[in-house]
Amino acid sequence: MIVGDRTHELKPGIVREFLALREKENHPDTLVGFLAADAGNVCAIMHISAREELAAGAKRRPAMADDPAERPYLQKSREYMNDIGNKMLVPISFSPTK
Repeated sequence: MIVGDRTHELKPGIVREFLALREKENHPDTLVGFLAADAGNVCAIMHISAREELAAGAKRRPAMADDPAERPYLQKSREYMNDIGNKMLVPISFSPTK
């Protein structure tokens, strides 16, 4: 299993608006969690997902970008962002997650 860690760094004061927008959207990967910082950077939201293969996202992203139904979300969500970080994590030999 591959775990995706996408961190949305949002502009101050709009975390709730972004979460309301994001809640309405499709979660194509297996959603493990949507997490908010309780201390530190409280404008950071983490989207943790799981997938079986790394190529799944690479196959899906161009189709999402070309999908007219996705465009309003993609355009609106940019208004909330300061930055987006993305990591794809793979288990190491002694990890209970395989």
